Amino acid sequence: MSGPMRIVLIGYGPVGARFVEELLPAVTAGRVSLTVLGAEAEDAYNRVLLAEYAVGATSRERLEIADTAAARTAGVRIRLDETAIAIDRAARRVRTSAGDELAWDRLVLATGARANVPTLTGLHHPSHSPAPAPVPGRDGGRRALPAGVLALRDVADAEAVAPVVAGGGAILVLGAGVLGMEFALLAAEHGARVTVVHHGAAPMARNLDETGGRMLARAARAAGLRMAAHARAETVELRDAPGGPVFDGIVCADGTYLRGDLLVLSCGVAPRVELALAAGLACATGVLVDPDLRSWTDPDVFAIGDCAQVADPEEADATGRVPGAPSGLIGPGWRQAAAVASRLHAESAGFAVGAKATVARHERPTALMLKATGIDVVSGGAYAAEPWDADAEVSVWVDAARGAYLKTVVRDGVLAGFVSVGLPRAGAELTLRYERGMGLVADPAALLRLDAADAGTAVAADDPLGPDATVCWCNGVTAGRIADAVADGCGTVDEVGRCTRAGTGCGGCKGRIAALLAVVPAG
Repeated sequence: MSGPMRIVLIGYGPVGARFVEELLPAVTAGRVSLTVLGAEAEDAYNRVLLAEYAVGATSRERLEIADTAAARTAGVRIRLDETAIAIDRAARRVRTSAGDELAWDRLVLATGARANVPTLTGLHHPSHSPAPAPVPGRDGGRRALPAGVLALRDVADAEAVAPVVAGGGAILVLGAGVLGMEFALLAAEHGARVTVVHHGAAPMARNLDETGGRMLARAARAAGLRMAAHARAETVELRDAPGGPVFDGIVCADGTYLRGDLLVLSCGVAPRVELALAAGLACATGVLVDPDLRSWTDPDVFAIGDCAQVADPEEADATGRVPGAPSGLIGPGWRQAAAVASRLHAESAGFAVGAKATVARHERPTALMLKATGIDVVSGGAYAAEPWDADAEVSVWVDAARGAYLKTVVRDGVLAGFVSVGLPRAGAELTLRYERGMGLVADPAALLRLDAADAGTAVAADDPLGPDATVCWCNGVTAGRIADAVADGCGTVDEVGRCTRAGTGCGGCKGRIAALLAVVPAG
């Protein structure tokens, strides 16, 4: 290869931005020519914090995760508000919405995921109000949603939510997964009247067992939410307004009419694979890549983040179906970005590619924590076993009066899964034990004492804030690294984040960072 390696990155979200950051040394050295296409007009930002921004709990600046100006100064060509509309693998070119063609030696797809839009009557524009022409290769040509209906996937969505929350308006949230519940609780906390509409008996059915979900629903109602369980939305109704039809309410299968000022769709996401499919790249749920993140179809094409499905061709069954899906979490996406950047950096320098360029095919799931003020919910692992199952030791505690619920599943002496609601200290202890692959204490019932008013530390895991304990799983930051940052003068969670990246991903570790700040001597 004569001259610098030409790399085109499609996608400038959090994962794409991390790839750019990791590859900057090779760009600065002149060994790599990097061009980035970003579909949004905005610089890369952290989508995980959009709900907080929408309700006024954080500023627009706090969403920023990329130094685009510095990258451009280093020589990266970042083209915002420009999409890739076709990939010609034979000619090694990408055609863009601006009419340009970009040549590449290596192509990296970081196209992310889009919100799932349920099949409901009335979601598309009525015939007398035509939708804007779809951009080829973006969202599969989906039409825009009606005014007052959004999925909270970008800054524009968040800014549409803000005045409704500020004015104490009525918001319907369709879907009760973790993101839907976090937004609903945040919006209610900041003055909105919120109804969560969902199919099942209890919220967060993918992350909690039914008893844990029912306990969460009880706490949510106490926090001001209206929980519409067993509700199947069928139709979105619009009303006439001076600027055109706007959302008025939804009709459920049983005839119930729920009125609101805003409908927030929280029905999951799907990887954006249209470009890859059109280019003839192997795809299942996501773009199929091996543990080196290389496409099954083309070794010069890589995929990272929410669009990447890491699998081995031998995993396909007789019908060609491949199990699994992209992780959908920011931490694995960042690790994938670093792995591909490391590989391409080494290739551009003519070095042999080391093991660092490979990621785990199936990362061990981390514990999931609901981020909500005054409601403590955390779960992890395989918690579905029942107390009478012969292959596991299952313990369950329920205290409905206190809103407390705890379930632990132990297999072969190791904590295999757990659910904790309303018990913050017990939940933190179980999270630590699960992430370290530990078992439970001799008397599991002693976990309940952790949240008692006179709690001691008798059952705490050995040195839970020890230097080797991982605090931020998104960025792999240990307690020791945070302690070093505090010794260097960091005195707040935000300052620790700027110094170490801890807490800048999903934000679920901010409580642990605060706990460290409380016990580590400042510099």
